[in-house]
Amino acid sequence: MHIGLPREIKDGEYRVALTPAGVGALARAGHAVSVQPGAGAECGFTDEDYERAGARLGDPWAGELVVKVKELQAAEQRKPHRGQTVFCFQHFAPDRQLLDAALASGATYVAFETVGETDGSLPILKPMSSIAGRLAVQVGAWCLQKHNGGSGVLLPGVDGVPPGKIAIIGAGTVGSNALAVAHGFGASITVYDRSDARLAALSQRYPGVRFSTCAPEIADTDLVIGAVLVPGSLSPKIITRAMLRGMRRGSALVDVGIDQGGIAETSRPTKHSAPVYVDEGVVHYCVPNMPAACARTASLALEQALLPWLLELAAGTVSPALATGLQVRAGKVVHAQLARDTGR
Repeated sequence: MHIGLPREIKDGEYRVALTPAGVGALARAGHAVSVQPGAGAECGFTDEDYERAGARLGDPWAGELVVKVKELQAAEQRKPHRGQTVFCFQHFAPDRQLLDAALASGATYVAFETVGETDGSLPILKPMSSIAGRLAVQVGAWCLQKHNGGSGVLLPGVDGVPPGKIAIIGAGTVGSNALAVAHGFGASITVYDRSDARLAALSQRYPGVRFSTCAPEIADTDLVIGAVLVPGSLSPKIITRAMLRGMRRGSALVDVGIDQGGIAETSRPTKHSAPVYVDEGVVHYCVPNMPAACARTASLALEQALLPWLLELAAGTVSPALATGLQVRAGKVVHAQLARDTGR
């Protein structure tokens, strides 16, 4: 099969879906790979590295299968065509224009974020969620600094001054990774989740952390981390405008699930070049592609998770786990949750 690897054009998106090692694996499996010049440059992979691995430089959209990282941007949305498959993060639910363009193209769209949905493992999404969860505490600490509009709270505290308070909403991959970093910071932490079993498991690892299945209470919280994901669906709105209004001015919200709409009524997507805004006195960080800040690590982790599924898709043998990634085909929505959320 002819596979194309484009250069990402989303604001601040420095990841690449395949490194030269991944291209080499595809070439050894008998596939031809066209790499757009400069596709891996921001991660430290040169065009010559890709050529040595067996790729040719050229138009990636000429391939039967296009693999990339982020959802199609406006300049890319007319490139796919009937008979072609696009394999990447799709995030159709909150973006009707993107979905309309995909339906109009007649192409097939397979979403990283719902592959493996049958057993809830989400193997391609998981490493990116892990990175985003770990980054959430770092960027939250940055948001709390005065020059970024924050209240001036230092999360670890200092001798004689108590640490800052963090509320982590969701205890899945994002939340558990955020907890690991927040615990290392020495912050005062409360984790909210509906699953008693999940919270019980975490409580064994993190003594001193408060765990709750109740509705979040954030009035005296310095940093809220939104870590809720419903695969292929819009995020539930858990944090109301009124709840944020009750927080101290200069508190912060990092809404990791913003690419699925976010968990706060006030959340809207931002970008790496302008990552924050203030609403109801709270500094909001709502960047959909957070892992791009650590592009080399993220690209290596993404390829490790992605490559077995890509080889399967290129070989034309689609397992039930891979089939859960199918969202749009031949002008129709074929993913049940996406259809419910969009009425399509």
